[in-house]
Amino acid sequence: MAAAGTKSVMLGILDTYPLHVHNNGSLLCQPQPHLSIGNSPSTKERRLMMHPLLGSSSGGSGTKKKFRVRQTPTIAALTEGEKRVLTMPQESSTTAITKLTAKIALRNSSNNNKMFAKNMMNTALFNIFRPNSQSHTNKGLVLQLVSTQLHPNGREAKLSDDAVLEWPEDDVVLGGEGTINTYKVEFCVDSDFGVPGAVAVLNRHDTEFFLESISIQQLNVHFPCQSWVQPMNKIDPHKRVFFSNKAYLPLETPIGLKELRERELRQLRGDGRGHRKSCDRIYEYDVYNDLGDPDKGHEFARPTLGGLHNPYPTRCRTGRPPTRIDSMAESRPSGSESIYVPRDEELADIKRHALDQAKLIALARNIVPALLDKMGNEGVLKVDNFIKEARHSESKYMGLGSILAQLPPWNLLNLGANIEELFKFDPPKIFSREKSHFLEDDEFGRQVLAGQNPLSIERLKVFPPVSKLDPCKWGSVESALKAEHIIDHIDGMSIQQALEENKLFILDYHDIFLPFLDRINALDDRKAYATTTIFFLTKMGTLKPIAIQLALPTMDPNTSSKQVLTPPVDTTAKWLWQFGKAHVCSNDAFVHTYLHHWLRIHATMEPFIIAAHRQLSVMHPIYKLLRPHMRYTLKTNATSRETLINAGHILETNFSPGRYSMQMTSAAYRDWWQFDQEGLPADLIRRGLAVPDESQPQGVRLVIEDYPYAADGLLIWSSIEKLVKTYVNYYYKDVYAISSDYELQSWYNEFINLGHPDHKNASWWPKLSTPENLISILTTIIWIVTAQHAVLNFSQYHYGGYVPMRPTLMRKLIPREGDLDYIDFVMDPQRYFESSLPSLSQATKFMAITSIGSAHSPEEEYIGDRNDLCSWSEEPEIIDAFNQFSMEIKNIETEIEKRNADPKLRNRCGDGVIPYELLMPWSGQGVTGRGVPNSVTA
Repeated sequence: MAAAGTKSVMLGILDTYPLHVHNNGSLLCQPQPHLSIGNSPSTKERRLMMHPLLGSSSGGSGTKKKFRVRQTPTIAALTEGEKRVLTMPQESSTTAITKLTAKIALRNSSNNNKMFAKNMMNTALFNIFRPNSQSHTNKGLVLQLVSTQLHPNGREAKLSDDAVLEWPEDDVVLGGEGTINTYKVEFCVDSDFGVPGAVAVLNRHDTEFFLESISIQQLNVHFPCQSWVQPMNKIDPHKRVFFSNKAYLPLETPIGLKELRERELRQLRGDGRGHRKSCDRIYEYDVYNDLGDPDKGHEFARPTLGGLHNPYPTRCRTGRPPTRIDSMAESRPSGSESIYVPRDEELADIKRHALDQAKLIALARNIVPALLDKMGNEGVLKVDNFIKEARHSESKYMGLGSILAQLPPWNLLNLGANIEELFKFDPPKIFSREKSHFLEDDEFGRQVLAGQNPLSIERLKVFPPVSKLDPCKWGSVESALKAEHIIDHIDGMSIQQALEENKLFILDYHDIFLPFLDRINALDDRKAYATTTIFFLTKMGTLKPIAIQLALPTMDPNTSSKQVLTPPVDTTAKWLWQFGKAHVCSNDAFVHTYLHHWLRIHATMEPFIIAAHRQLSVMHPIYKLLRPHMRYTLKTNATSRETLINAGHILETNFSPGRYSMQMTSAAYRDWWQFDQEGLPADLIRRGLAVPDESQPQGVRLVIEDYPYAADGLLIWSSIEKLVKTYVNYYYKDVYAISSDYELQSWYNEFINLGHPDHKNASWWPKLSTPENLISILTTIIWIVTAQHAVLNFSQYHYGGYVPMRPTLMRKLIPREGDLDYIDFVMDPQRYFESSLPSLSQATKFMAITSIGSAHSPEEEYIGDRNDLCSWSEEPEIIDAFNQFSMEIKNIETEIEKRNADPKLRNRCGDGVIPYELLMPWSGQGVTGRGVPNSVTA
């Protein structure tokens, strides 16, 4: 394979994780035809004095400024339909007026800072040419309270007068990015106004702003907004509505809020038409028809995923126009455009900046390896020179790194003399200079239970294993594994005895790979087998590999092309065995990344999030429970479609299946993904790694006691289930409460029918008819997006980042007698084996990408932590349940530490054994190999 040059590697890294150059794209957005709320032209406005409060949160500070109080005319008119909902009646009233003081919290952001200079220039020019104009007219934030009660006329909710929060064009929002500045406004309401249940907000400035919250202390009413509010004069001419933090089931919604609740959901659903703009708040569904780029060339065309031929979950619709070549394919984003996600799904500034810095470092770490690959004299084992020593000594390649570190853009990182920090990698946990570069048998067995992919190992129930593929289509699928291959490696047992005593286990990628092998092996520098690996459970509770079957398709049902490798007895057999393990690891890396990580988590959970926003009001108790578990997922998935899983990008180029990778995920989704099997206990039982046992705390007993992923995971699963059970039973007392909740039923039905339309008629979908059904569904979802994702994501660098030990692709098949290169292999088997591994630049590029994906951001939110407990201020039982859950999570961390120190547990404790920390709930910033975030954040 031709080595990539420096420029191509730099461009590849930047393409994979493009640096953000942020303009206020909202200024380019056109008004959208949303149903929303305006303000009546006859409503009296009061412009109130705005002044920051002392002690603003997040380090924010305010400066007292003088503002004029003036009366101004209203500027936006309602449609007839909107007047019916939010218009104060015009008849006179003698009811006394009450003033309510509200705190308005605004978060500063990079958008605010970048647009300030532009606004100042525009204002200055405007005033030069229009010196008598009123530059402050019709600027500010217009707010109006909505009561939970109806007006006496019985047709609409009671409303306050408008209050206007104004800051002049020359007023800078104080503080750095992320700072929250707090201000006061006063609302005037009738004394019989009742409890405010919502607040309508209109942005009359020229730019969007982030509204953090609104609080009315006199009434202990809080509105957790946490949303971008677009400017009415450029984008959205209507009012946004934010509801109070009190949870209501649909049938319990106060009468004054019912229509607003329904209208807000209709706005979020959109109409399925048009190109979505970055400022939109629309959640819609579409198929995966945007992975290819046929306009760029035939080699970049990819089939649509979703539909009869390639079943798949749906994604968030963007509405981009079709490509020129293929009208059914969606065009790629143009220029600096990013793939659309609803505005509030974008990353926070602090996370975005952390990613940008990580991308620059990743780029820098690939320059020297790319140059060495270009010269063609460096193998993959030289990657050791780019991994930090314990004492941070510089290698022979760091002279060039010292020069590059002084040039832009890396000089912006201000690393000073610590050049190695920029140009060398932290050692992955599986890396050791004292051990072999390659995977040893004991570590091979340990990693299937406690490595980056502990989800594929199964108990062997029948020997030899049986394929489910059609022999008429794929040739003989009868296993080549025989009793003589394993009988000497099972401690004197018979095979039947070993099966009955649960001693034999299998890592089986035969049926996943075989249908695609002809196409994969026709690619340049890509070679793969359909692998089947047999393990034996030793008396110490560890697994040892005892046989590897390597299969190729023949298309003849009467012939087969299979070979079986067993543990070596001589030097040549040693390298054949190593070759076999490397091919198994390559397949395992693909299954980990594409099937378990991307498909089973990212792809299948995206529709649940879309459906939640479309069908569950923010007032719904289930939405409130799930909200932290949906954070950043849509943006993460959009970035993956933009730079990771799309045609020709980093994942295709680093895994053996190449351009066929996503089609293989479609086949897996079609053949074996089932939602009812995605919960941890059900998955363990399906794979034969656990049996039902009601005497156990989690209801199952592990077949392998020292199975770190399962043992620790069951602790977290049990705690999640307990919390969800308490929560659901509080709001749903009986079956009728479930069946009558039309928002809940619509959410689940849409998740199935629009989110997974290719499986919508499957019989295995759980019913949603009882509180127990809901508890099971929610526990499964929360488990998947928290602990399951943490295991698969944050293991990538430390367990899979060292490519010589865990290659992600192979470039050669094992030579057999009679092959042209068999003599080369026999003469120097190690050299031949090393030449089959990825190149040096491929290895460092993969390390760089996995280090980005495996990192925790500074503002990560972890399982057990909730920053919205005020939503249940009137429901102490719910707050107690969350506090109890947090305490249990802390106890789980203590228990995991105890297990990691237990010498009887050989898969997590011992000399040279990596402690199992992937399900440790909390972590610091960076690539730590631990920590369970609340959502799919990477």
